[in-house]
Amino acid sequence: MKKTSTRLADGRELLYYDSRDDAVRDAVDRRPLDPVSTTSDVRHDLLLGDSVAIASHRQGRIYHPPADACPLCPSRDGRLSEIPAADYDVAVFENRFPSLAGDSGRCEVVCFTSDHDASFADLSEEQAALVLDAWTDRTAELAELPQVEQVFCFENRGAEIGVTLGHPHGQIYAYPFVTPRTALMLRTAAEHRARTGRNLFDELVARERAEGARVVLEGEHWVAFVPYAAHWPYEVHLYPLRRVPDLRALDDAARTEFPQIYLELLRRFDRIFGDAEPPTPYIAAWHQAPFGENSRDDFGLHLELFTIRRTSGKLKFLAGSESGMSVFINDVPPETAAERLREVASE
Repeated sequence: MKKTSTRLADGRELLYYDSRDDAVRDAVDRRPLDPVSTTSDVRHDLLLGDSVAIASHRQGRIYHPPADACPLCPSRDGRLSEIPAADYDVAVFENRFPSLAGDSGRCEVVCFTSDHDASFADLSEEQAALVLDAWTDRTAELAELPQVEQVFCFENRGAEIGVTLGHPHGQIYAYPFVTPRTALMLRTAAEHRARTGRNLFDELVARERAEGARVVLEGEHWVAFVPYAAHWPYEVHLYPLRRVPDLRALDDAARTEFPQIYLELLRRFDRIFGDAEPPTPYIAAWHQAPFGENSRDDFGLHLELFTIRRTSGKLKFLAGSESGMSVFINDVPPETAAERLREVASE
């Protein structure tokens, strides 16, 4: 992998990740951009104990532009975009409309491919491996920022999820705090360790592998399963079999196998509801240990993939119980979801 760092016209950082060592990335951003101005403010909720990012400047972000005005496509044919090069493998840049900025953290956009009409599932194994390298590199660099406590790499796919740009891309949030969901995982794992002397993540993975009913895919180094208490209609958790705290700690064998397992998983997601349905909307979320936590060694890196579509033509909405009380009600039994995902294996 070759990494090239440059700057956009308004001073934001842009990074190219190339599979070829001889790639030259010297294109200049010729857009007349004003300096980025953000109003991001992180506020602590005294009642719940969590944090909320207030970012009113995001109201002006680009919203469903036509394909010929996509800001994530390469700059070519007289069209200038966020990426000055005429082509690229993987590109990462600071978000122009960040939810977190400065002392409040950092937000980045990850463009998986220059092909506007592709999706992550369409990538080759080599391309997917390069995205994994980019996620890992960004985690390592952002970990060095003094204000950052946790790095979250994720992809939103589909208009139903709220995606405003159709180009295949994800995001990275570098939070100045430990997110509530991670804090809950850490607390539960610590309680389990104190009660049993064992690691909760290890036991969870071991139970799913032993029972087998909810396992969707298993390789030599990764296992994908629908969790016993899945919140979403179709939800899969992907774990490396050797527990590590974050992406930086994956060994070469796990990195090599990841594209095979993950691409197959995404392709199965697109087959759940049949070819007559639009591509399955989903969120893919990497859960990594925060930095500086005493319990980092007890955390288990994993990816959670889920869709809000519960059946053909119907979405799962977070209504009273889910939104008001955080108590999920799932219409699809996890064992049924796993069986369906096993049925739709790629040919």
